[in-house]
Amino acid sequence: VQLQASGGGLVQAGGSLRLSCAVSGRTVISTTVGWFRQAPGMKREFVGAVSRSGGRTVYADSLKGRFTISRDNAENTVYLQMNNLKHEDTAVYYCAASLSPISAIDHQNPNEYDYWGQGTQVTVSS
Repeated sequence: VQLQASGGGLVQAGGSLRLSCAVSGRTVISTTVGWFRQAPGMKREFVGAVSRSGGRTVYADSLKGRFTISRDNAENTVYLQMNNLKHEDTAVYYCAASLSPISAIDHQNPNEYDYWGQGTQVTVSS
């Protein structure tokens, strides 16, 4: 399974970005997909995750209401819509896939994911 994250860039505070995670090597419908981020000098932080069917999404409490995950199984792609971005959202964003259903994993734990993309940089200027 290969994952390719894209869509990062430089945005002003209050702006929006949509990240994409293209999944190949396996149909995305067979994978739970999570988003994580890592700022310099910090631990990798859970952002959110979506179930294989797309019927369930979970988010870090601090990001609820600003970030939304969706998936297009026909396109084998998962999206992370980020609104009202803040300077503290600056980080490298990663998507990851687990072959297990979301109910069977600790979705906030990076170690529960089997495959990772290369990351895309998001920089929010204040």
